[in-house]
Amino acid sequence: MMSIVLQIQTVVAKMKIDFTKMHGLGNDFVVIDAISQSIDLNTDQLRLIADRRFGVGCDQILLVEAPRRPEVDFTYRIFNADGSEVEQCGNGARCFARFVHDKGMSAKSDIPVATASGVIQLHLEKDGQVTVNMGAPIFEPARIPFVAEAPADSYRLDVNDESLDISVVSMGNPHAVLRVEDIEAAPVGRLGAQIEAHPRFPQRVNAGFMQVLDRRHIRLRVFERGSGETLACGSGACAAVVAGRQRGWLDDTVSVSLRGGELRISWAGGNEPVMMTGPAVSVFEGELNL
Repeated sequence: MMSIVLQIQTVVAKMKIDFTKMHGLGNDFVVIDAISQSIDLNTDQLRLIADRRFGVGCDQILLVEAPRRPEVDFTYRIFNADGSEVEQCGNGARCFARFVHDKGMSAKSDIPVATASGVIQLHLEKDGQVTVNMGAPIFEPARIPFVAEAPADSYRLDVNDESLDISVVSMGNPHAVLRVEDIEAAPVGRLGAQIEAHPRFPQRVNAGFMQVLDRRHIRLRVFERGSGETLACGSGACAAVVAGRQRGWLDDTVSVSLRGGELRISWAGGNEPVMMTGPAVSVFEGELNL
């Protein structure tokens, strides 16, 4: 009897993607033009790109997409290192503006961009920095979202055997801000993870640890949901200044010192927008084979 052996070869189609590695104060991103390229990334692929050993390595992946509404020039999508999509990233927004300018995708100095949480305005400064109009802060618990009966300047949050005094605000994404005496001694890793996953935050939360140096200068560390502690968090810097203003600790323009560098945050209060100014840097360009 003749036996026949069939060899079956599995062909895996590869997706080639051009990307740019960028950072804003060490908060690093893989930025992808999804207008000139056909991009369809699943959660596992996003996690692989963000992996610092097996992929490119980054805190977030940013997609530059075509506008879906007439009043904006682009759509801005953000994915955390764990593959989850989020509403906003301030440092990423500055890199977004620098990317579309450097790639010749926009010649404007003022660029309206749609995010999952609404429209933001990006402005390229003459010195190379980028100012982002982050919109007005949100305090209503249901819109943050945060489980509380009514808006307040501060809340008690029970974490294991500790009762924390926190401020809660949304800058298009949810933030909890905790004032600490010494930023270096703060248990950012332990408490940050516990605050991020606290049941009173149904969509998780970014946890900021703020040390007030004086009325115009703070130090800040942020444990970002889905990414862990990062060297800088633009929306977290905005949230910290808003919280400090609400508590009467800060003036309307504040320098925020993060581990990756400095941001300038201004907020006049009320329904006025929060303005953030800082750098955006391109590191290298490459091609991914997924």
